[in-house]
Amino acid sequence: MSLSETTAPLTRRGIPVERDLRVLALGSFANRFGAGAVMTTSALYFTRQVGFSAAEVSFAIAASAIVGILVQVPAGHLGDSRGPRKALTLFMVGAALTSALPVLARTPWQLALLLGLLALFERSAGSVQQGVIAQLATGGRGVLFKAYLRAVTNTAIGLGSVFGGAALVIDESWAYVSVFVLNAVFTGFAAWNTTRLPDLPAYVRGEGEPRLAVLRDWPYVAVVALTGLFSLHFFVMELGLALYISERTSAPPVMVAILLILNTACVALFQVRLSRRADSVQAGARALVRGAVWMAVGFAIISLADRGDAEFAIAVLVVGSLAHVVGEMIGSGGQWGLQMGLAPHERQGQYQGFAGLGFSVVSVVAPPVVTLLCVQMGETGWLVLGALMLAVALVSVPVSRWALASRERYGVLSHSG
Repeated sequence: MSLSETTAPLTRRGIPVERDLRVLALGSFANRFGAGAVMTTSALYFTRQVGFSAAEVSFAIAASAIVGILVQVPAGHLGDSRGPRKALTLFMVGAALTSALPVLARTPWQLALLLGLLALFERSAGSVQQGVIAQLATGGRGVLFKAYLRAVTNTAIGLGSVFGGAALVIDESWAYVSVFVLNAVFTGFAAWNTTRLPDLPAYVRGEGEPRLAVLRDWPYVAVVALTGLFSLHFFVMELGLALYISERTSAPPVMVAILLILNTACVALFQVRLSRRADSVQAGARALVRGAVWMAVGFAIISLADRGDAEFAIAVLVVGSLAHVVGEMIGSGGQWGLQMGLAPHERQGQYQGFAGLGFSVVSVVAPPVVTLLCVQMGETGWLVLGALMLAVALVSVPVSRWALASRERYGVLSHSG
């Protein structure tokens, strides 16, 4: 890569300099805006308006998550072999056409089927898009652009949730349905937006090369297992912290929303800045360790929140959450540096689809684990979580070194980061 590529600014006045990256950012914003509105309202719509129990809704969501796990790697491979941009458009059109269908469900099985169909297209599009990002954000800017996209999508979800909140206030069936329709419209715009991206060449497998080579790439499998386990901290802050506040501290329940807003604002403002030092495999592993240190400190502080009155709990929760979000932003950059830097450039779709499996699998087992540690074990559980984050990050350093050496040995290196 040339010096001009590595030193060229990613954005100017908050907007990507390169046209293709602007297109990707716009599509991501539109897609996540609609998703933010649905995330805010869907559970209450199906329980309060349709009449499903919480357990039935949870079953349907879990079933759709399994569909997402199954399709991620094949979808990424399809994008590589058929052309990433064409596959992305196809999957996004499918997502737009199925986004509003769950409102038609009148039994839990129908809901599971329709959410699963939507997950098929959404998760497939997500896998292919990760490969597109890796191919377009070249010159060492892959990690920075993913950081930029995370800030953009967090902002979009926050704004979309405002529209979802309006439906909650109205609390009428038509208002909830309109949120699903809004999501379909914005997803349709995002699908059209992908047609503005350049056609990217399809990858042609060599003779004797396995169709899903990533499944035999044991160093990469090990790295994905570690980064997936590291992702446990997301569920700690989204689920564990909320339950911990309500069941073990004197802090008011509204602190859950306040801390979520604080996290979102920090990510929107500082994610890119705190990801600048994670643009290679070695730097990514070091960033993972730095992020884990901040998280461990944050968890240790949060663990003290059940020791005092409401004012003490509020202060401790804010300080601990701020320490965590710093670690979250640094650690996210580290995860991207490892996942993108170790993937062959021509097969980024397949590899990034597999990288997403780490998070997807953890999302299935995280809720009971997080509940046990954060709520039932209390202070000890928070300290165990901090130690786990540190251990995973420290192990990632020699593992990433091994993975990088395996690529240098066979001349298989990514040009994305």
